[in-house]
Amino acid sequence: MMGPAHSLSGAAAWLGVGAAATAADRPMPWPVLVAGALICAGAALAPDLDHRSATISRAFGPLSRWLCEVVDKLSYAVYKATRTRTDPRRNGGHRTLTHTAVWAVAIGAGSSALAVTGDRWAVLGLLFVHLVLAVEGLLWRAARVSSDVLVWLLGAAGAWILAGILDQPGGGAGWLFDAPGQEYLWLGLPIVLGALVHDVGDALTVSGCPVLWPLPIRRKRWYPVGPPKALRFKAGSWVEVRVLMPVFTVLGGLGGASALGVI
Repeated sequence: MMGPAHSLSGAAAWLGVGAAATAADRPMPWPVLVAGALICAGAALAPDLDHRSATISRAFGPLSRWLCEVVDKLSYAVYKATRTRTDPRRNGGHRTLTHTAVWAVAIGAGSSALAVTGDRWAVLGLLFVHLVLAVEGLLWRAARVSSDVLVWLLGAAGAWILAGILDQPGGGAGWLFDAPGQEYLWLGLPIVLGALVHDVGDALTVSGCPVLWPLPIRRKRWYPVGPPKALRFKAGSWVEVRVLMPVFTVLGGLGGASALGVI
């Protein structure tokens, strides 16, 4: 999938979680619903950090381009070290390590640990990174014609405002974990979900996605999981743009309305 579809599916997924939480009598405060949807939308772009042309690899200037090179080399090294004889040879690490459930859980757990062990600046940093990515993904037309600095300023302002609202009594910092020092432990959940939604989206495309690595499937450790080939589509095709993106929009709207008790 392309970036806009990934981000839209991530936001819709978290809004669906919000609806499920309301149905389970554990409703999210609206700041958690909004912040989580934006974080999930941004996190749904993150697995493509192994590709130099991806949105995330360009979102933070030289820093993200350098990080892209590092992640690509790391992913390629892990692929070479763990591939079986039936796994194909590759020239790079795209759609390998960062497109697995192991990576998604590790990144989410690391983010939660950073949120609860770091100070307020750690939370602000996580919000800033994912809000910038959410802007790049959800508002991609506007982001492409504006400067990176404006997008960064929007992300920074959004992070500061959301953190301030979440920190207020009843704002949602301790929505899921309310023990002292664990108020932002939930922050890793939309990050895990966003990465997994990205993997599922890529699994629907022609190339599939090795989301179940390192489990061996058909003698391949990097087996590209996906539906039957007749049901797959090319990234950026009309199926993605004219069918899936409208579906994600409708599902997200229904999930958000249900989470807020409107329907």
